[in-house]
Amino acid sequence: MHPPAPVRLSVLVVTWNCRAAVRKSLAALGDQLGPGDQLVVVDNASADGTADAVSEVVPGAIVLRNAANVGFAPACNQAAEAASGDLLLLLNPDATPAPGLCEAIRRPLQDGRGWGAWMGLVTADGGRTINTSGGVIHFTGIAWAGESGQPVEQAPPAPREVPFGSGACMAVPRAVWLEQGGFSPHFFMYHEDVDLSLRIRLAGGPIGIEPEARVDHDYEFHKGPAKWRLLERNRWATIVRTYPGALLVLLAPGLLATELALMAVSLAAGWAPQKALAYADTLRALPRLLRERRRIQATRRVRAGEFAAVFTPRLSSAYLGRAASSRALNAMLSLYWAVVRALLRSPSTRR
Repeated sequence: MHPPAPVRLSVLVVTWNCRAAVRKSLAALGDQLGPGDQLVVVDNASADGTADAVSEVVPGAIVLRNAANVGFAPACNQAAEAASGDLLLLLNPDATPAPGLCEAIRRPLQDGRGWGAWMGLVTADGGRTINTSGGVIHFTGIAWAGESGQPVEQAPPAPREVPFGSGACMAVPRAVWLEQGGFSPHFFMYHEDVDLSLRIRLAGGPIGIEPEARVDHDYEFHKGPAKWRLLERNRWATIVRTYPGALLVLLAPGLLATELALMAVSLAAGWAPQKALAYADTLRALPRLLRERRRIQATRRVRAGEFAAVFTPRLSSAYLGRAASSRALNAMLSLYWAVVRALLRSPSTRR
């Protein structure tokens, strides 16, 4: 019996004005790349010499230079087109690989775990705390980093399935990436990892975490009010594209209530103009989103109830403020979700 062929790894990095970060992160990555592995970097018109720094740190890297900032999602697609590995590893430029990352991230594919995609454990603060141990998705499409801020000792000790994989360190077999068409180029940035994870799940592929594959992420959530526009429009794009019809119908009252609450929150927090722009973006894109929905739903291999099983009814993220600490709100959401899940199990809505 011949030993299995080695898994060729293509590490994909998108950069924009992050010279110091890539010098640190890629220096930690370069020595881990083996024969047949490659690093593909797409630079979105950096003005600080980032692309030159990549070539200095990893001389064999493939560096593609864009004339403008086309966004994270389109640039990832560019990098994947230039890659030749069996396994694509999306890595943020400010995520520094721990020793053994490249070896550990291959294991789910080598071991035949059957996952459609998976992530490494993303730490912060020099490896002392968790940035994300698996993305969490509320049934309204709001998503956040699981166990963010917790001591790293609380990280999962063994591989497990998660609702979505973090794009900071996310591995996707090349065949799965091609089947799904990569990221939606219309997302620009934010929420594209949620959308891709849910599409893979629709097609029957679980999402996992390999906790022995680690990166340390120099993460900051607050990046200005414009982030809210992108988050909200991309959340709605994900809902329209990926949620099965039965789930959408049952969630309609909850989605409406969520929008009313978010409008109040945005007014109080000062990002109401961004919320309004997100609505306008979604309405303009709706014909395209509905066309994409038909294509995506045609590939669905799981029932609506199975798809919905990864969602949570509780708003537990620290970034959600008072909503996360409201027992009454979370109790009502949990009751509503229990009713939805029960209805999804009935024969009339099972598909």
